[in-house]
This record gives sequence, C-alpha cells and structure tokens, in this order.
Amino acid sequence: MRGAFSIDRARLAQRKIAERVREVDEIDFPVKHAAGVDVAYVGEKAVASAVVVEYPSLKLVEAATATVEVSFPYVPTLLAFREAWPAYRAIKSLGTPFQVLFVDGNGRLHPLKAGFACHLGVVLDKPTIGVAKKLLVGEVVEINERLGKVIYNGETLAYAIRLRGLGKRVYVSVGHKVTLETALRLTIAFTKKNSSLPEPLIQAHSMAKKVKERLKELEA
Repeated sequence: MRGAFSIDRARLAQRKIAERVREVDEIDFPVKHAAGVDVAYVGEKAVASAVVVEYPSLKLVEAATATVEVSFPYVPTLLAFREAWPAYRAIKSLGTPFQVLFVDGNGRLHPLKAGFACHLGVVLDKPTIGVAKKLLVGEVVEINERLGKVIYNGETLAYAIRLRGLGKRVYVSVGHKVTLETALRLTIAFTKKNSSLPEPLIQAHSMAKKVKERLKELEA
C-alpha cells in the first residue's frame, strides 16, 4: 500500500485477493466472541477501532484503536487500500481471541469480488463478514419484505436485509472463511433487537467516533 499510487497495481492486487478468498465455513463453533472494526477520518488521519463482543450477552469485552496518517487517496471500490492498514493495527492490538470478524464494508459484493472485508480476512487469515450500508453493485431480488438476494453478473454475492423492522437495508457478504448463509445467520445473531447493525460494528463505530472527536479537540 506504500509507494506511488497506481490503480492498475491496486486492481491486480484485488484480483489476487479474490483468488485467495475461501467461501467455506472454517469457524470454530459455537461462536463465543466476535470482533468488529470501523474506520473514521480526521483530516489526513485514519482512526480505526476494533472491538470484541461476547455471545449471547452481546456485551463489549475489549476495544483497541489505531491512528495512522492516510497515504492512499479515496477511490471508489479501492477502500481496502486506504483502510486496511489502520484496521489491521487496531485488530492486532486486541488481546481477546475471536472466532469471526465483522467489517464495516463489502466483501464479495464488489466489482472484482474483493472488497475491504476480503482483504482483511485474507491478510488476517480469519473468518470475516462484510456488512455494508450502501449497495455498491448488483440488483436486489426480494425474497420477502425483510430479505433479498443481491445478484451481480448472474451470481448471488450478498443478502440485503432489514435488521430493524422495515428500516434501511444492510448488505451482508462473504469476506473470508465463511459461507454466505452463515454470514447472514451470524449477522442476525449478533444484532440486538431494534438495532440496524450487528453489535460489534455498533461498538466499533462508537469507539472510532469518540477517538475522532478527541483528536478534533486536540487539533482545534
């Protein structure tokens, strides 16, 4: 991720990542701990927060953060090259073992089937699930009023689900070492009633926001 920026090199790296993703369940069941990671920005700094949540209480067990200078520009579909390094550092700072990682971003639901969750999953060699708030590619085919499949180039790459009643959808896709069905099941299991995101991502977002606000105060 360092050195001169090149979209061609980044796309090549994505294709290699896509080839390494495993869409099979390699999770140690039953899942007792899940991690979540989110990245926020303050100017040219990226603030990554990683947390661990226990199941079934969904209580926060541990949190860690990492702040780094951003060296990669924002380019749609190349989010991983901007956020993977701070996210990796935050996750590696966690001391509590976890069995699955939730990522605020796409996994297989990506033009090259290599979103942010795929990058982190392959690099960490961990079961990883991507949960995105916006539809990047594909078309939603409704199953019922809460659930749909996202089809892209003839493949089902994600589920679109309304976790909170009939509110906004999120898009759940495979990151690494998990099947799409299991990714959906775990996303539902780790989401509190009346919440629109799985708890590991709620907690990670909250922590990243707090650190971001502190940095803004220091730089004011």
